[in-house]
Amino acid sequence: MGSFEWMWEYLRGDHSVDTMNRKSTRHADYPPTIGESGLGKTTLINTLFATEICAPRNYRQRFAKQLDKTTEIEILKADLEERGFNIKLTVIDTPGFGDYVNNRDSWTPIVDFIDDQHESYMRQEQQPHRKDKQDLRIHACLYFVKPTGTTLKPLDVEIMKRLGTRVNLIPVIAKADTMVPEDLLNFKTIIREVVAAQGIKIYTPPVDTEDDSVAEHARIMQSVMPFSIIGSTQDVTTPDGRVVKGREYLWGVAEVENEDHCDFKKLRSLLIRTYMLDLITSTEENHYEAYRLAQMETRKFGEPKVRKLDNPKYREEEEMLRKRFTEQVKLEESRFRQWEQHLIAERDRLNKDLEQAHTAIKALEAELDQVAAYHRQGGTVGPR
Repeated sequence: MGSFEWMWEYLRGDHSVDTMNRKSTRHADYPPTIGESGLGKTTLINTLFATEICAPRNYRQRFAKQLDKTTEIEILKADLEERGFNIKLTVIDTPGFGDYVNNRDSWTPIVDFIDDQHESYMRQEQQPHRKDKQDLRIHACLYFVKPTGTTLKPLDVEIMKRLGTRVNLIPVIAKADTMVPEDLLNFKTIIREVVAAQGIKIYTPPVDTEDDSVAEHARIMQSVMPFSIIGSTQDVTTPDGRVVKGREYLWGVAEVENEDHCDFKKLRSLLIRTYMLDLITSTEENHYEAYRLAQMETRKFGEPKVRKLDNPKYREEEEMLRKRFTEQVKLEESRFRQWEQHLIAERDRLNKDLEQAHTAIKALEAELDQVAAYHRQGGTVGPR
């Protein structure tokens, strides 16, 4: 698996955009995307912004990353312009997430990275001068679900539980063009049921608004979640002659922006156009405040952050060193026991030789005593 995070910050520009867009330009946004390798996360990012933000990895690069056996954090930056607005975009890739047989704690670098952004902002708020704060907090997270059509994997449930309490989590079904519509709708229902049963917190557009049209739009968004997506930066020609972004198959063309084919347009609207302000507000009022209160309850002012979990990469190295040390100790103990047994055997042999020599000496002494006694009696020693 791998993951991406991206951040876009709208700066001052043309004010000809609609009211919601004008409001959403006041803050930075920082959404990540997470999921298995090969689910089209890079393609989706490039499709969303109609440019190559992330260069696609070839299979050799992907395999080389898998050999490292850990989840990493890689950051890419780009400057874009959209409708007169300057956009500073940061993409964070976490290759290696969930790509191995043992994925225990593979989410730790991702979770720590999200927490670190809250930590950085909290420390800036504690400074005397707070006018030039840099807001790098993550305002939304796309989690890519593999289009299996069955259910969520245990790893999906585990990471989504942890992400949902830290960031606005938005699950999406990758490569929707690989499923027939009936199976796709059924898969969406299964995911919603698992999310509800496991208590996973996901972002839903708010419907409590005085504007009926906005409320209805939010209900439509909620009804299609999790979003099904198709990513493609290629221009293809449809049977009726239109040139669109999509994927060409023998049976026809899967169009990226055709709402009968996928929910790409709805996802783009949620992230960039309609609900950016709400995502930012939710991050500030819910996730950041929850983090800040939790830290205030467990830490003194100015005290460094305590990490509950170590980096799994170093934990694995520590485990390997511990195992190697144990094996070395066992080897040395075995050698010591062999040496000890050798010394004991040598001691027994020497003691036996000494005992035999002592017996021989006693026999000689007895013979000498007999000879001396005979001479004192004036006799001669004859043959025995």
